[in-house]
Amino acid sequence: MLRIAVPNKGSLSESAVAMLRECGYRTRRDSKELVVGDPDNDVEFFYLRPRDIAVYVGEGTLDGGITGRDLLLDSGSGAIETMPLGFAHSTFRYAGMPGSALSVTDLGGRRIATSYPGLVRVHLAEHAVDATVVRLDGAVETSITLGVADIIADVVETGTTLRNQGLVVFGEPILRSEAVLIARADTADSPGMAVLQRRLQGVITARTYVMVDYDVRVELVEAACEITPGLESPTVSPLHDKGYVAVRAMVPRKGMNRVMDALYALGARGILITDIAACRL
Repeated sequence: MLRIAVPNKGSLSESAVAMLRECGYRTRRDSKELVVGDPDNDVEFFYLRPRDIAVYVGEGTLDGGITGRDLLLDSGSGAIETMPLGFAHSTFRYAGMPGSALSVTDLGGRRIATSYPGLVRVHLAEHAVDATVVRLDGAVETSITLGVADIIADVVETGTTLRNQGLVVFGEPILRSEAVLIARADTADSPGMAVLQRRLQGVITARTYVMVDYDVRVELVEAACEITPGLESPTVSPLHDKGYVAVRAMVPRKGMNRVMDALYALGARGILITDIAACRL
């Protein structure tokens, strides 16, 4: 039976659970449930602290899990990223008082407060910078005001919290993170993990694309297919009126209204957009 770790709380948890549910897996119905068996799919889910997931997977206790790329790299565990999942995007950056630094090369001899000491130490080493890393469990934004650190390294989303403390980000991002599926090196290619990855990829694809159907005159088919090329090739079916065909293709959800406008301008009619519940490519 495949053993998979799932975030039990925080920004990763709700989206991870929703994605697994869309994949057809059984998920917990109560936040107090720590282990959920899914015998129909031969999987057992363990709800753990997001920061601990990479450790459990890396040590071989579990086969895989969902966590953040930042947490995986910070853990220093032997787990590996097998696929990005497209949610919980964040940017990890340095910040300080205005004018305190311009790039990572200015941080030599400074005290840097962070909740991700492993990640910061690796980044400093990559740039040959000798600095003191101060580990804090949270609220690192106040560490400069309180005199604990000179610089902070933290996840930055809108930047509002930093601005409220009078801080500004500087330099290039340390890391661009998102939720990822991780696995042990020896289980990454196992049949069970392969099924899980295909299902997750199917959900990602279904969320990224929609299906467009429309009728168009035969002489306009080539131009219409240039607008909706599909993933491989659109489906073109004859209609009772020999002068028309029906076309079906997958198009990116993000630009679907522009596609509909272009099709209408070309002469297509009966243009319909439908969601894709699941797919396999």
